[in-house]
Amino acid sequence: MKMTLRWFGGDHDSVPLKYIRQVPGVRGVVTSLPDIPVGKVWPAEEIAACKEQVEAAGLQLEGIESVNVHEDIKLGRPERDRYIENYIRTMKNLSSHGIHLICYNFMPVFDWIRSDLAKCLVDDATVLAYEAEMVEKVDPMGMLAHMESRADGFSLPGWEPERLNILEELFTAYKGFTEDDLFQNLKYFLDSIIPACEKYGVRMALHPDDPPWSVFGLPRIVVSEEKIARLFSMSNSPWSGLTFCTGSLGANRQNDLPAMIRRFGNRIYFAHIRNILYREERGKRDFDESAHLSTEGSLDMYEIIKTFHEINFSGIVRPDHGRMIWGETARPGYGLYDRAIGVAYILGLWEAVEKGEKA
Repeated sequence: MKMTLRWFGGDHDSVPLKYIRQVPGVRGVVTSLPDIPVGKVWPAEEIAACKEQVEAAGLQLEGIESVNVHEDIKLGRPERDRYIENYIRTMKNLSSHGIHLICYNFMPVFDWIRSDLAKCLVDDATVLAYEAEMVEKVDPMGMLAHMESRADGFSLPGWEPERLNILEELFTAYKGFTEDDLFQNLKYFLDSIIPACEKYGVRMALHPDDPPWSVFGLPRIVVSEEKIARLFSMSNSPWSGLTFCTGSLGANRQNDLPAMIRRFGNRIYFAHIRNILYREERGKRDFDESAHLSTEGSLDMYEIIKTFHEINFSGIVRPDHGRMIWGETARPGYGLYDRAIGVAYILGLWEAVEKGEKA
């Protein structure tokens, strides 16, 4: 596997590339161009400049996270074909600079949602957390204000201003929208871009919904083994794959993550690895994000890494959201220190599994 960190670009990230380069085992980053509005073509010269910056720091640009999908595509509006064509042009420009992996999601309106971006733990570390009762008490506009107030001045990935500025309009458009509607529009999108994926050698890695259940009445479709199987049954091209996010899928307590890795392993092109702690005293959908260590959360990270090793996973990996520790101020979930600890832990598990099999 190829270990990376997510990097948001020099103007959007508190963590410089030279620090990422110092994390043992990290040889590359996944990144994006957050200043390009959703639906616009990513200019080739800006892609080139980003890649040159990464390589000048001694790292590789392993993939893009994310080229976000315009809401008109998800809604199946008449303008979707124009936005799909722009998406294909972006794919072409990425490919021309040697970038062949795109992580994306198909979540309506909101990307990921949390009730707290900085929940304080007993040791004074802070984490992202989800409390269902709190989310259910606020309306979408209230959630937007809450998230922005807790972001420490950083922009939040997947919460683009062009979408959020028309929030009420979008919720009206999605009224009565079903899972089947969203699946059909995802199929249309994939059917439209797969020929270009093959032509330009770009693999698409769909990220699961986060959290993996409906919020504010919006449909969620990438939430379970059954739904992922439906995805691959309707789009069986090897260019259409999965970003396997242990935290997102793990929040659905019915999901057997090792079994899912074994079943879908040949279509997993990217892995986000993090742990979460189920909060049983609050409710069945409540969780805190946690340190990566198995004993700090509810997921068996050893078994997860062992299963990735069993399927000979050779794709891109990154530690996902970390705690904020040691006085660091950074984008929620994306400080350097705890993610670096996560890298060491994941690579340590991988080495232990590998050497154990050879013993």
